[in-house]
Amino acid sequence: MATPSGHTEAIAASKVCGSDVFNVEGKKIGKVEDVVLAKMSDQIKFAIVGFGGFLGIGEKYHAVPWKSLDYRKSEGGYVVPYSKEQLQAAPYYEKADLIKNDGAEGIAAARALM
Repeated sequence: MATPSGHTEAIAASKVCGSDVFNVEGKKIGKVEDVVLAKMSDQIKFAIVGFGGFLGIGEKYHAVPWKSLDYRKSEGGYVVPYSKEQLQAAPYYEKADLIKNDGAEGIAAARALM
């Protein structure tokens, strides 16, 4: 079955992790670092997207709602409907903090972007 953007419904997490993330202007703004799953409901809670930094230094992590990631073959990665400024203004976290307490912090952060 296809998703609203025409893509297949199923994808391996290994294909998602490491993918580039672009804003709507086509500028690369980060990459998917991880995907957080809800074990009991078989759903994706959110994607952890890393922005900025160099070789892991100064990296900022945001919890991005899964449905906000739209894979575009022409970009060779995912496009999110957020500007660089929106993401810079949004709270950012350490990766480990986004999954503490069953991902509560990450879920709240992802909802704030919606």
